[in-house]
Amino acid sequence: MLRIDLNCDMGEGFGAYRLGRDAELLDYVSSANIACGFHAGDPATMRSTVQLCLRKGVAIGAHPGLPDLQGFGRREIAITPAEAYELTLYQLGALQAFVHAEGGRLQHVKPHGALYHMAAKRHEIAAAIAAATASVSTELTLYGPPGSELLRAGTAAGLRTASEAFADRSYQRDGSLTPRDQAGALLESAAEAAAQVERLVREGKVLSLTGEDLSMRADTICIHGDGVHAVEFARDIRALLNKSGIEIKPLGT
Repeated sequence: MLRIDLNCDMGEGFGAYRLGRDAELLDYVSSANIACGFHAGDPATMRSTVQLCLRKGVAIGAHPGLPDLQGFGRREIAITPAEAYELTLYQLGALQAFVHAEGGRLQHVKPHGALYHMAAKRHEIAAAIAAATASVSTELTLYGPPGSELLRAGTAAGLRTASEAFADRSYQRDGSLTPRDQAGALLESAAEAAAQVERLVREGKVLSLTGEDLSMRADTICIHGDGVHAVEFARDIRALLNKSGIEIKPLGT
């Protein structure tokens, strides 16, 4: 049977502010990437999101980002490899403590936003993130774009890696995501997103925004939790995959 991991970014509120419908989304995804306090999240949100994941049987991952609450971690910041290592290690340690306290297990690491894109292209940043992850545990899986520096660095550090594709984003002809400030970057139809996911799983292909057919490996597929229609997307994607005989399970299970 074909299978895929559906992951979603979660716990991205801060203080009195809430973002996303996490409790509803957890009924449809198989793994969660929990914000660790730098781009979003706070101790109470991290704890409650971990508890929700454990109650609903969803695998837990860390979602470390750049220290930029105002920009939601989506603005690139000039950091050194040493800083990339330190900020990753700091955030993994924080989330791991909550997971351990609740009797769970940390499964994976997925950098957020600008840090994710920096690590995809810059070897020294990717190596620092992989080193920080491996220093916490070599049993962790590192998520990243197919063929990226991040996945290469993860393999070199002795980590499991997972190639990630996106359900709700369009792609450029070079396989990169369409920048968010460009028209067509976000898929607006749940049916369109579900069809994109099914084709990624069955054929390992995705259609670019400009019409090219791209080969793309996907071990895990992301649905952004902060999207306006995230719950509807997740529900329809899961329904289509179930109808098509594709099993949704966390990696390594």
